[in-house]
Amino acid sequence: MKTVPVGVSARHIHLTQEHVEALFGPGYQLTEFKPLSQPGQFAANETVEVIGPKGSFNKVRILGPARPASQLEISRTDSFAIGVKAPVRESGDINGTPGILVKGPAGEVELQDGVIVAARHIHFHTSDAEKYGIQDKQKLRVAVGGERGVVFDNVVARVSANFALDMHIDTDEANAAGVKNGDTAEIID
Repeated sequence: MKTVPVGVSARHIHLTQEHVEALFGPGYQLTEFKPLSQPGQFAANETVEVIGPKGSFNKVRILGPARPASQLEISRTDSFAIGVKAPVRESGDINGTPGILVKGPAGEVELQDGVIVAARHIHFHTSDAEKYGIQDKQKLRVAVGGERGVVFDNVVARVSANFALDMHIDTDEANAAGVKNGDTAEIID
């Protein structure tokens, strides 16, 4: 059996160092609130407000460390609430996506693009991918059991020596399937 732990991703934002400083002040560095499942990644203590055409969200958690491009990851339900037509994309694939206004305690930044609904995916360490016979970017079918069990199609395999085995779905997907952090899923093909 090819099993994988499940991680549920709530709305969050990744920021460039330039945007961190625009929002929090010159020279500002993100501080760690708690580590994430992926090595070297963390939920920061810092949060921001994101403002769309129809609404806003306060206290959106920043994930660190700083990235090469800023990106807001929300659920489909979130996109309706703030009035942004966020496409389903892999993390980092932000060309042609809508933007958003981001407010911090020291300023604001108008992102020209970067709002996405993250495509469901599994991070594989290269050794796990080899053990399971999985290739980078392969599309998988993954089942979760329980009272509201479902099969997720089009789960993107992301393989790197820098990753730890973990499946990431958003809150809409988790709620529909009755899944919580730490549950186990099975790769079925």
